[in-house]
Amino acid sequence: MAFDYKKEYKEFYLPPAKPGLVEVPAMRYLAVDGQGDPNEPEGEYKAAIGMLYAIAFTIKMSCKGSYKIDGYFPYVVPPLEGLWRQKGGGEIDYAHKENFMWKSIIRLPDFVTEEVFQWAIVEATRKKQQDFSKVHFFTYEEGLCAQCMHVGSYDAEPATIAAMTDYAERMGYTADFSEKRLHHEIYLSDPRKAAAEKLRTVIRHPIRRRDT
Repeated sequence: MAFDYKKEYKEFYLPPAKPGLVEVPAMRYLAVDGQGDPNEPEGEYKAAIGMLYAIAFTIKMSCKGSYKIDGYFPYVVPPLEGLWRQKGGGEIDYAHKENFMWKSIIRLPDFVTEEVFQWAIVEATRKKQQDFSKVHFFTYEEGLCAQCMHVGSYDAEPATIAAMTDYAERMGYTADFSEKRLHHEIYLSDPRKAAAEKLRTVIRHPIRRRDT
């Protein structure tokens, strides 16, 4: 049976609908950086998602070809994730999506090294005759965070975020955003198939003790 990160690491992918704390270790990702409204039909965000999945499935399906990856095991491609910030900093303003700056990411198994990543870029470029130079190998260690399962539309996230912020403050923590510690979302639902009110999204915010 294929290894499924969502099932094996429920603390990262299936948190409860009530806010909690989590320590997130370093993980490897495919990543594409961009900016602008993610809802634009032919926009930069949609193109980034296509590139990420193309490379992710090139690696996953490598077992069918001649290129053998040391330590490879069958696995389910993890869900799409996003790290978000706003031009000029400050809180995310959902009314001005044109100012979003984002890093779209998909987690990689630990057996994927930079060498394997480079092979996948070359292989996908050869097969699809497409430029994948925007995709890069990214290691991210989030550390201590508050997180919560948000159920509903993306535009309704502020209420969940407010509950997370209140919980963290009651526990003695404060937000710790920076250029490296960002608003993080993990998309467990396909918005093309699920109703907006049923979308499930993990929301994660970096925090620190108030006295540090």
